[in-house]
Amino acid sequence: MALDIRHLAAAHRFETTVDGVVCELEYSLQGSVMSITHTGVPEQVGGRGIASELVRTALETARHEGWRVVPACSYAKLWMERHPDFSDLLA
Repeated sequence: MALDIRHLAAAHRFETTVDGVVCELEYSLQGSVMSITHTGVPEQVGGRGIASELVRTALETARHEGWRVVPACSYAKLWMERHPDFSDLLA
C-alpha cells in the first residue's frame, strides 16, 4: 500500500488519511532530538502496516535532518528494536 504521508513540521506530526480516516505520528523536538510520543492508527484501518510506515517516514526524516531519536511511544520503541538499521538514530 502506497501511503501519502505528510510531514506537518509546525505541528510536529506526520499524518496520512486512509479510507477517510486520519492516522498520525506525533513528536516533540528539543534541539536536534526528536521524541516520538504517539503513533495512532484507528481500529477501522488497523492491520495494514500504516503505523510502521509512519514510523519509518519519521525516522527517515530524522536521519535526513541529522536528528537523534527517543522512541517514547511503545510502538515506535518496538519498531526500532525490530529494525536495527535505524539504531544509529537512538539518542
